[in-house]
Amino acid sequence: MNLTELAYLAGWRGVRALPRSVAGTLFRAGADRAHRRGGGSTTRLRANLRRVVGPDVSEADLDVLVRAGLRSYARYWMEAFRLPALSRAEILAGFRFDREDVLAADVAAGRGAIVALPHSGNWDMAGAWVAAMGWPIATVAERLKPEGIYQRFLAFRRDLGMEILPTHGGERPAFDVLVDRVKAGYVVPLLADRDLSARGVTVDFFGSRTRMPPGPALLALRTGAPLYVASLWYEPEAACATIEGPLALPGAEQGTLDVRVRILAQRVADGLAAGIAQHPQDWHMLQRMWLDQRATPTGAGRPSPTTGQV
Repeated sequence: MNLTELAYLAGWRGVRALPRSVAGTLFRAGADRAHRRGGGSTTRLRANLRRVVGPDVSEADLDVLVRAGLRSYARYWMEAFRLPALSRAEILAGFRFDREDVLAADVAAGRGAIVALPHSGNWDMAGAWVAAMGWPIATVAERLKPEGIYQRFLAFRRDLGMEILPTHGGERPAFDVLVDRVKAGYVVPLLADRDLSARGVTVDFFGSRTRMPPGPALLALRTGAPLYVASLWYEPEAACATIEGPLALPGAEQGTLDVRVRILAQRVADGLAAGIAQHPQDWHMLQRMWLDQRATPTGAGRPSPTTGQV
């Protein structure tokens, strides 16, 4: 076991042993320290949030938003470390889902549902809540390195009641398994705001181009299951979520499958942007996000010739 694995293990064990108020104070202090120090991740978060709020927000107000964003991200990790120790009743009480009836109807009808998620709020809590409701749920997880951390994350989410498929290296392609799960009536949440494969679909997002994974769109077109876009955020006493949709699926008359995937992926991107704009402080995007950020070390990007945004 290497030092990174030991650090994660200490987090899972140590944070659970602390009262929530004490853990929260420690994680907020760490977030504030990261804010004061700056650094690459903080700079990238600042650049990403500038895209969200636009050029009219002052630097002082943006700085306040960045600190709130770092605190929100710290809260996510604090809650993630504590989540495996929560009872079913605590999970249900600690998460609020505003359109529960819509998803419940899909599950009851056995038609399955696909939910495109942003890296916002607490998506692990959202998955745990679905499992705690007794609804079948399956999703994918990036294969992390070292393998020990990946296996711990798998065990963590599986212990919460989720079926987790590796993005690659499984017995069957993850997409094929997800098709089967959707047809069997599962809820399939998929993080959809950042492409990790370099094979993503190019979309417009807050006025600039980026790539997003085609999976949610392709899965909906393959199965005909309803596709929703989620918004996730924090309130003082709970992690919260709502969904918009189901999105209209483009028909065959609108073009080839590739064309329809692009159309639907843009609808997903628009839905994600709407939710993030409402709760920008809870969007945990500390990586380069837009195509024009890729060539810059901080991810701040260059001025866009079409939008004028930074």
